[in-house]
Amino acid sequence: MAHYQQGDVDAFAELVSRHEKRLWNFVRRFVADSATAEDLLQEVFLRVVRSAAEWHPSAKFSTWLLTIARNLCTDQARRGALRKADSLDQTPGARADDSGSHRIDKVASPEGNAERAAMNREIALRVDQAVEELPVEQREVFLMREVMDMSFAEIATATGASEPTVKSRMRYALERLRSALVELHDQSCPAAVEVIP
Repeated sequence: MAHYQQGDVDAFAELVSRHEKRLWNFVRRFVADSATAEDLLQEVFLRVVRSAAEWHPSAKFSTWLLTIARNLCTDQARRGALRKADSLDQTPGARADDSGSHRIDKVASPEGNAERAAMNREIALRVDQAVEELPVEQREVFLMREVMDMSFAEIATATGASEPTVKSRMRYALERLRSALVELHDQSCPAAVEVIP
């Protein structure tokens, strides 16, 4: 980033190359829509260009970059909560992606087992829904920790919250996810049938 600040255009290409994939994973999981995620990813890098002079060498670039992404995603999530509506052509409870198909249809079954494929689709759908339903503060901490593999200290810096607050948000996120997914676990592990001799 220091090289880019000094006018080295190739340095910006290197920054994009290094950070684009992890940033895409974070943004995509945060907003749960590919088209919106692509727009936000482009906006993140546009803001890097516009705000290049604001970055200081004492700050970790990846944390600064993620703070930009987080702020954009949080704003998008708040706007989306106000106008959230399902398409009339999708099945109830399913969320469509850009291609018109449902994300649930994208989980592959390597074994070719129809029952396992159905369970994989159900698990993928429930996990996506559970993450989507987390409050914004918990979702961002969960995704930064699990998708971006950031430390609690880095997350605290990126969110502007204290480290204990970040850990608390992560704990609450995990508790919510656990309770949201317990029903799925119960369905996949039916009670043993008692055999009478």
